[in-house]
Amino acid sequence: MSKTVLITGCSTGLGYTTANKFADEGWNVIATMRKPNERIAERNPGRILVTALDVTSPASIEAAISAGISRFGQIDAVVNNAGITTVSIFEATPMEVVRELFETNVFGVMNVIQAITPRFRKQGGGTIVNISSAVGYAAPPLLSVYTATKHTLEGLSESLSYELESQNISIKLVEPGAMRNTNFASSHTATLNTPIPEEYKPYFEHMMHSMIHEYPFEDAEEKSVAAQVYLAASDESDRLRYVSGPDAEEMAKLRWSTSEDKYLSTMRDLMGQTSWRTANTKSSS
Repeated sequence: MSKTVLITGCSTGLGYTTANKFADEGWNVIATMRKPNERIAERNPGRILVTALDVTSPASIEAAISAGISRFGQIDAVVNNAGITTVSIFEATPMEVVRELFETNVFGVMNVIQAITPRFRKQGGGTIVNISSAVGYAAPPLLSVYTATKHTLEGLSESLSYELESQNISIKLVEPGAMRNTNFASSHTATLNTPIPEEYKPYFEHMMHSMIHEYPFEDAEEKSVAAQVYLAASDESDRLRYVSGPDAEEMAKLRWSTSEDKYLSTMRDLMGQTSWRTANTKSSS
């Protein structure tokens, strides 16, 4: 019998690609999004159920889970993909924006986990895949709030990986780097209304240019990241983390395999912080 996965945030991007990856592999897919769009089911109409789910609404989550079980019998895996980001100077970031990111990226994931865990426990097991990010272990500038949510998700997932093992429930973390179509530049475009204080503007412009135009890594293809999500959901081993993308792999090596001094100095080079320091020193002398 085919397995079934529920995926959040499937309207576009990685969620959309991942839903079709699972369906292509023979899984039944409950493709959820705040505003349902049947377009995602065109390639695999018999395998994909499209339904509404807002991760900030427990009632919405319960309804989507019930609809999926009614259609396919049970749910074997959940992929917590829904997430939002902002590029900003933290000092000027409104707290309502901070709360919005935490409501979706942290509390939304917690809502889904608390809703699905009793069902997994009663049926004898299941797998929860949380989509984190390379910023969950290697923090860049200008993404402080998003980074804080992903660090939280990393800690939550690792702790739960031990706790839920007692109930035969697996937790997995997929940690992508920059992805084509969902990259740093596009997230900046979505946050142009966040004010940049005059004192920060030279720094902000320098760092944006460095991270968009001088970043030394190619963006990962969404299909390759979706393949890692599928691997994580299918993997019955104790493995927790699945790094995806050339930049994510390099930063993971830096974070876990080098000294703190080497890690920080290399990150400053990669992100443009070193060139900012050099330019600022020259202009001040």
